[in-house]
Amino acid sequence: MVKHSNCQVLGIVGSPRRGGNTEILVDEVLLGAENAGALIKKVILNNLNINPCQACDSCRKTGKCIHNDDMLELLEKMEQSDIWVLGTPIYWWGPTAQFKAFLDRWYCPNHKNFKGMKVILVIPLGGGHPNYARHTVGMFTDIFNYLDMELFETVLAPGLEERGKVREKKDILEKAYKAGQMAINKLNKS
Repeated sequence: MVKHSNCQVLGIVGSPRRGGNTEILVDEVLLGAENAGALIKKVILNNLNINPCQACDSCRKTGKCIHNDDMLELLEKMEQSDIWVLGTPIYWWGPTAQFKAFLDRWYCPNHKNFKGMKVILVIPLGGGHPNYARHTVGMFTDIFNYLDMELFETVLAPGLEERGKVREKKDILEKAYKAGQMAINKLNKS
């Protein structure tokens, strides 16, 4: 058995609310992964300059995006990682605008490098029923299938309207922690 002690886990927080439920849950997943031996990094999308895709096809024609923004560096971090922890709250049954702009930029040719990528989804939502996340979960499921990526775990956290309320939900925090831990353990066994 080969130990992945140098496994890289990248947390990507799509919430504009610092210290909110999304970031808390991403941090829990990262803590579980770190305690299982992974090296972790975290990115806050709201702190980055990521322009929306212009559908100009420059990336297809030239191999380069027309935007010279923070997405280029983020793509490098993503490609250097073994596991991504993707976190977004639900805004009107979908991901945040920051997350959607980031996601749309996956259109570039680099998305071929995503094949086989392992992902943990973190989705807190203000609505009290997980069904409010169905469109976002479905979108991710379709994207991961299309790009031949592997979804390790989805941590849904309904009923979290207030900032930091997830701290009261020990079961959800534990699920997030275990998701990070189990993802690394699974890699260690492969």
